[in-house]
Amino acid sequence: MARAEDIAAVLPSGGRRNDAPARRRDAAARGRRRVALDRFATGLVSAGGFAIIASILAILVFIVAEVVPLLGAATVSVAKVVPLPSAAPVRALVGDEFATHVAALDLDGVVRVLRIADGAVVAEETLPTGGAPLVATQVPPGSGLLSGATADGRVLLAPVRWDARFEGQQRVVAPNLATPIAIELDATKRPVPVFAAGVTPSGAATAAGQLADGTLVVVRQTRRENEFTGEVSEAQERLRATVPERLTHLVLDPQQRNLFGADARGNLLWWAVGSAIGAPQIVPAGPAVTALSLLLGGRSLVVGQADGAVSVWFAAAQADGPPRLTRVRDFPSRPAPITEIAPSQRDKGFMAADAQGGLGLYYSTSHRVLWSGAAPFAGALAIAPRGTAAYLAGRGELALLDVANPHPEVSLRSLFGRVWYEGYGEPAYVWQSSSGTDDFEPKFSLTPLLVGTLKGTVYSLLIAIPLAVFGAMYLSQFMHPRLKTVVKPAVEIMAALPSVVLGFLAGLWLAPRVQRLFPALILMTLLFPLLSIGAGAAWSLLPRRWRGRIPAGGEVALFVVVLAGGLWLSVALSPWLERVVFGGNFQAWLLSTTGLPYDQRNAIIVGLAMGFAVIPIIFSIAEEAFSNVPRELVSGSLALGANRWQTVTRIVLPTASPGIFSAIMVGFGRAVGETMIVLMATGNTPILDWNPFNGFRTLSANIAVEIPEAPMSGTLYRVLFLAALLLFLVTFVVNTAAELVRQRLRRRYAQL
Repeated sequence: MARAEDIAAVLPSGGRRNDAPARRRDAAARGRRRVALDRFATGLVSAGGFAIIASILAILVFIVAEVVPLLGAATVSVAKVVPLPSAAPVRALVGDEFATHVAALDLDGVVRVLRIADGAVVAEETLPTGGAPLVATQVPPGSGLLSGATADGRVLLAPVRWDARFEGQQRVVAPNLATPIAIELDATKRPVPVFAAGVTPSGAATAAGQLADGTLVVVRQTRRENEFTGEVSEAQERLRATVPERLTHLVLDPQQRNLFGADARGNLLWWAVGSAIGAPQIVPAGPAVTALSLLLGGRSLVVGQADGAVSVWFAAAQADGPPRLTRVRDFPSRPAPITEIAPSQRDKGFMAADAQGGLGLYYSTSHRVLWSGAAPFAGALAIAPRGTAAYLAGRGELALLDVANPHPEVSLRSLFGRVWYEGYGEPAYVWQSSSGTDDFEPKFSLTPLLVGTLKGTVYSLLIAIPLAVFGAMYLSQFMHPRLKTVVKPAVEIMAALPSVVLGFLAGLWLAPRVQRLFPALILMTLLFPLLSIGAGAAWSLLPRRWRGRIPAGGEVALFVVVLAGGLWLSVALSPWLERVVFGGNFQAWLLSTTGLPYDQRNAIIVGLAMGFAVIPIIFSIAEEAFSNVPRELVSGSLALGANRWQTVTRIVLPTASPGIFSAIMVGFGRAVGETMIVLMATGNTPILDWNPFNGFRTLSANIAVEIPEAPMSGTLYRVLFLAALLLFLVTFVVNTAAELVRQRLRRRYAQL
């Protein structure tokens, strides 16, 4: 049997079991579990926060990584040098697009095709010179054509084509030397040392040259085959014009409609070639022209001169007359006269060599010197069709140059400055990333997109800020609590409306009605504030006993009726106002008076639609700021004799200003990043104009439109990522500045 002492220890007075240690153990266990759960929750929340920050930073790093290659510099290096078995100097080169073979024409009239891998001659053909040597050679810009002028007044054109096929996994490129075309320029068999030639895709060949007596001759030769009989007929057209000076260079555009030349006095000449040769347009160029060529498309003329100057010219539109050949760009001069200019067949780039062995790689549109260095030797120069290689032929050797030039179109000037594009009358900000022709000049100016982003944001905030802030102030400080429980959720539900729905309604429903009833919109802008003030004054003038019979908040019904009446009145008076003030047609009046066209989808439509989308965000945050003003401040102001309006405007509004400012900045960020409304409610045209009656394009909308068509890792692809980085930076800078201002306002009004 247990002893009495042991029983007493277990069962104290009262006969109940003593469980205090167990309770302490349970409490300690619960405490440990609570601490563990708190630590787990803290770690989970912290991990989530760090994960969000890490995700944002990862996105930023990815965007920056895609943008950084735009800043890379071009490189040109010697990849291979092979022997060139030619007794006479080589003056013209044509290569295949894979940079595996090159066809070289020397002054003996021999075309040799070399395989660059081992320097072997895989094909050779002698042009039918009739024993007369070549006095000049040329590769027409943008073509795979070797041409030469003989000492007996003829021009020979030798097309070179490349047939590529696969044998197993290996690509095999075979040259195809077509039958040469002969065009007689001088019937007296005298040399034509200055000439230009070309062949159209249809097979029409043209040659131009200056004869010994100074006459300019253009000969067109066509060859047609009857599809039914197989009979071949040839026709020739000969045009003549008088040239006062001796020409030093001639070049023909690919369409064979324009002939450019340079004379011994340093003038540039431009002839329009049609059924006849018109009088040339003569423009002084300065020192003697030593090299002349056309860039891709045949519109821009690259001029090299005796003082080492390199410049680009093209026909610029004139307001008071026909286009005029204009000096558009000057590149840094080289230390010696320019001897060779080789245009790219892929873009608006070119290479230039000087008499001291210097070599440069240039790009016209971005106005960049991409690379400058020394050539391995002097000689004929050509760029491979893909632009990834270049060929240099000297006496007895041929060099293959590797060209790394991924994004020549991009520079700070081309992205954010005015650029003088081909065919334009003056420099302009233009975004146009694609076209229907391969000789297109990409236009990557982000300035119209930045202005369009700010334009859409400003017009939307002009509508959203007054309505949202004053609405939040009225709801927080004046509205009856029972009515507040209905109005506040209704406004916040507006934020749940998909932006694509708002854009659809704005573009297809709202825009046509605003165009038809724009005078009504002007009337609403004037009538609504006046009617609201008048309704408020009328309500305050009612006897107190009448107002006491209406439930608190019921005055809203009066304002709804008054504003609905104002809406009806504005629509009803719209035709009268348009007839009396705007001559019966607002759009025609706007164009004739201000010169501004009215587009149906314009900035006003975007302001209305995007303002509707931004209002709930600004309203919610501003209402919280008003509601969080300490009630002691409000009560103290009222107790000192201020009325409700004085209290709100002089106490509540300044105190809530940091929150209101934050609400506006959040709304700004929402408007800057909006895509679908802008995409559907505007013409989506990248116009640099603050005119509210035309469309625009924003950075976000441009990314949405262009990214599906952008080639992976191409220039357009990376420029779109640069646009995304600009959006990020704009949002970051604005939010940072907003936070600094908010903190300053908070400190200023914290002592009220």
